[in-house]
Amino acid sequence: MASTQRVMTGGETTWTVVSDSHTLVEPIEQYLEFARQSEFSPNTIKTYARGLALWWSYLEKSDRQWDTVQLSDFGHFLMAVRTGQFDPFVRQLHPEATVTEATVAIRIRPVMSFYRYHAAFGVDAASFLYEHVRSRPARYMPILEHIARRNAQRRTAIRVRLRNRQTPLLEPDSIDALIAAEASCAPTGDWSGDLRYRFLWTLLAETGMRIGEALSLQHRDWNTSRGDTASVAIVPRPHPHGLIPKSGYRKVFVGSRLDRLYGDFVWWLCEHGADGVIDDWDSGYIFCNTRREPLYAPLRGESVYAHLRAMKRKVPQLPEAMTPHWFRHSHATALLLAGTPLHVVSRRLGHRDVQTTINRYGHVTEDAELEALANWRDVVSGWETKTDVP
Repeated sequence: MASTQRVMTGGETTWTVVSDSHTLVEPIEQYLEFARQSEFSPNTIKTYARGLALWWSYLEKSDRQWDTVQLSDFGHFLMAVRTGQFDPFVRQLHPEATVTEATVAIRIRPVMSFYRYHAAFGVDAASFLYEHVRSRPARYMPILEHIARRNAQRRTAIRVRLRNRQTPLLEPDSIDALIAAEASCAPTGDWSGDLRYRFLWTLLAETGMRIGEALSLQHRDWNTSRGDTASVAIVPRPHPHGLIPKSGYRKVFVGSRLDRLYGDFVWWLCEHGADGVIDDWDSGYIFCNTRREPLYAPLRGESVYAHLRAMKRKVPQLPEAMTPHWFRHSHATALLLAGTPLHVVSRRLGHRDVQTTINRYGHVTEDAELEALANWRDVVSGWETKTDVP
């Protein structure tokens, strides 16, 4: 089967796809190089390479050429991804899905983009994947719909339908239990435990940052309070592990408690010898290695996930499926339930479009408004006159 291959270029890690004969798949490499030049993050390149490796494996098993595929091939590929059966000659009569539809959508997306890229360069392959249609106006239309309808709209011929999933949340008690299990402060002010992770979980819970944004923070990005409100600047810059803030630059204001915890964390690092190793604190990464080599180098995302898995075994309140991104969902939900305007939440989260916030968290305010209608008698009491009341 085709597989992904990690490649080091210029000190940076990227990914490519090699065939079953261990040769570079040139059409895929051309597309991945375009993605690199378009500044796709290394993690996105890795995800796209995985999906394209599966597609190339299907082509090799089916003895098909990538530029002569038919629509039925994509249907068979979707079934192969769902069931994990890529051999066209050996299949179960009633195969069961081994991955979720969300995973299937992630795997088919780079394949569609791959053919769209080659079509833009004149390669006549899988032209049936996209069709131009003049759809009827929907009941609800954008304000400029009358302009957009002058031209035919492009629509993909292959769509993976995903069910609406409930946004996963963390209960306040679960967050507090995790934070308390990481480190504790004695009455003397001395910290015991790993203050680094206590600070990380607190930062995610109180700011709604993505884990990649938090791990990309340098000490110069933290603007501690000097009589005003402390803030943290999220700045796009090259990262040794390929982390890229998805939303570009933004400023996130933080409370005095979190600002004070940052000060404690800096002293904690110094007590562990960081002041004798780090030459330039401004460009030093806030979250760094403190227990393994290279000391005080940027902390990897994989290390955070591995640590969280270990903490799930120690803290029974934590859901088994929990990821660091759940802090972001919980933060946004708490803000909306507190009455924070939707556009303010959108800016704090770094969404490029408020519609993204509405699509993801719009149900929060809707549920709260609908819950207010549960007691029907209270709602209609203002409609009744005194003579109507029995």
